[in-house]
Amino acid sequence: MTEQKIYPVLYSLRNCPYAMRARIAIFYAQQPVILRDVVLTNKPAAMLLASPKGTVPILVLADKQIIDESLEVMLWALKASDANDFLQKNDDDSLTEMLKLIALFDTEFKACLEAYKCAKRYHENTLTDCRQACEVYINDLEQRLSQHDYFMSSKASLADIALLPFIRQFARVERQWYLQSPYPKLRQWLNRYLQSPMFTQVMAKRPLWTVHDKTVYFAEINQGRK
Repeated sequence: MTEQKIYPVLYSLRNCPYAMRARIAIFYAQQPVILRDVVLTNKPAAMLLASPKGTVPILVLADKQIIDESLEVMLWALKASDANDFLQKNDDDSLTEMLKLIALFDTEFKACLEAYKCAKRYHENTLTDCRQACEVYINDLEQRLSQHDYFMSSKASLADIALLPFIRQFARVERQWYLQSPYPKLRQWLNRYLQSPMFTQVMAKRPLWTVHDKTVYFAEINQGRK
């Protein structure tokens, strides 16, 4: 009797930027997982059992090991398979530099972005100040892209796909301002991803998961890695 393969289980939320970047890395790494889309207002018991903090993504590996930080999920996927060399393994210092940039955006930029989104949502008079606080970090990316096509070099890296969901959020806060903003390289960089087959598959809408649902696989037979 053939033993049935046990796949990792990924608890995810379609529009959560952290879950999004985890799915992006899994897509590129072509690591098959069982995808369970959830809503945080009705968290499944199995998800809370795996990680009581109850935030996505949560990856439950076949050996029951739990990975519940998005960047760690990305590293797990890419260390298993990295055909695009997102980790730039031939450059000893590259991963360290990427992780520094990601940490800066995950802390400082994310705080500015949340303030910017709130100012827009509640029509606060601090909107321009909040946007300008974000622009300190956005301008750094624009300068990087003026030197090469991606944030770290002429090749896409972990930094690009880790920051992608948050730059997408920034671009959506004041859409008309963004389209006329002095960041043409960043717009080109973002559009390249948003118009890619990867993004279409990563953002495909799937039914919310319940205990009795049919199993949904993700990244098992994806085609194209642009």
